[in-house]
Amino acid sequence: MIAFVSASTGVHVGLRLRPVDTSFYDLFTQSAQHLVGGAELLAEMLSESSDKAGVAERMRAAEHAADETTHEIVKKVNSTFVTPFDREDIYALGSGLDDVMDMMDEAVDLILLYEVQVALPAELSEQVDVLQRCAELTAAAMPRLQSMQSLDDYWIEINRLENAGDRNHRRTLAKLFSGEYPTIEVLKLKDIVESLEGAIDAFERVANTVEQIAVKEG
Repeated sequence: MIAFVSASTGVHVGLRLRPVDTSFYDLFTQSAQHLVGGAELLAEMLSESSDKAGVAERMRAAEHAADETTHEIVKKVNSTFVTPFDREDIYALGSGLDDVMDMMDEAVDLILLYEVQVALPAELSEQVDVLQRCAELTAAAMPRLQSMQSLDDYWIEINRLENAGDRNHRRTLAKLFSGEYPTIEVLKLKDIVESLEGAIDAFERVANTVEQIAVKEG
């Protein structure tokens, strides 16, 4: 921020200089696009007819690609003299996006490893629907970081979706402990349910980070 005094008013005016390099925004957009793909793989994993080993392998590749994008963001922060906004916020946003992918990867891996012997509760598909919507909204919001305009609808809707996910999470747990499922399957399913909830929470943390950036930079 550079401050100067207006000749006409005598008032101190702040002028924020932004670099014209758009590569940070491109990387954030790329990172969010990985999440769209990850959410699609998670939805495919829930299908009874899916090749679960094949989906899990593709998810591992997607998670690796997401990690590479995160590393690119960190490298760019460390090699750039003037960043578009605070370095700490860039780290937080990059890390937050990476956390979402890690949680979705964990859910896919658990479904594969646990070999659940019962039909997955319908509520799991509802949670994945929430995740897919969160991923789409996040991917659409990342390019708008450059102008910092019209982002409030993004974090408001993510917050609404997170609340819906919380309600569905509670319903799912109630169903798991209703006596409908064998105890061993309950333990397996609960871990998967918690991973999905963790991914939705991670999306909300990303939205909260974007809100903090917008407030500071607006």
